[in-house]
Amino acid sequence: MAVIAIDGPAGAGKSTVAKLVAEATGLPYLDTGAMYRCVALLSTRTGIDSSNESSVAAIAESIDITFKGVQCWMNGEDVSQEIRSAEIASIVSIIAAQSPVRTAMRTQQQRWIQQQGGGVVEGRDIGTVVFPNAELKVFLTASPEERASRRVGQSGGDLKEIAFNIAERDRIDSERVDSPLRPAGDAVVVDSTGLTITEVVDLIVDHFTHSLEKRHG
Repeated sequence: MAVIAIDGPAGAGKSTVAKLVAEATGLPYLDTGAMYRCVALLSTRTGIDSSNESSVAAIAESIDITFKGVQCWMNGEDVSQEIRSAEIASIVSIIAAQSPVRTAMRTQQQRWIQQQGGGVVEGRDIGTVVFPNAELKVFLTASPEERASRRVGQSGGDLKEIAFNIAERDRIDSERVDSPLRPAGDAVVVDSTGLTITEVVDLIVDHFTHSLEKRHG
């Protein structure tokens, strides 16, 4: 199975890049961040506190998450827009740091790849934990200032507040016990600061092509 694992911190452009890499390579795309957001959304809807690990884990183990193109469906409902709300963004890092939730999501992610026969998968522990044998592992990053500026350009808001939120998300992701954010030892590190989306995508596709050529002689 051909798997391209794209990891990196918040605001690095993983989702946008991964979608375009998937289009360029003909591989299906999996947004793992959307999966954690679905768990956060269902927890909110059912009145469960995001810090209640056992209750949140029960949701993660039973939730049905599917993708239709770029649309994300939760228990048969299209929640593509709702999971991107500020409310969900404010709690998803808490939920995503919980080990039982990550275990449940990891199982779903691995099952999805088995069903698809490969894919472009982006997140924060894809190359290190979920698919350690991926054909290509990429750690996509950018300067904190660049990441905050991109978020403002995407959804507006106060630059200082967004920069603070990104720094806090980085801290939570890198300090969590289960699958902390870090580059895989054999990952290609791509600093997208100052690069266009097209340049980043072309760079990753080139690495993938060379990896396949090398493996198949």
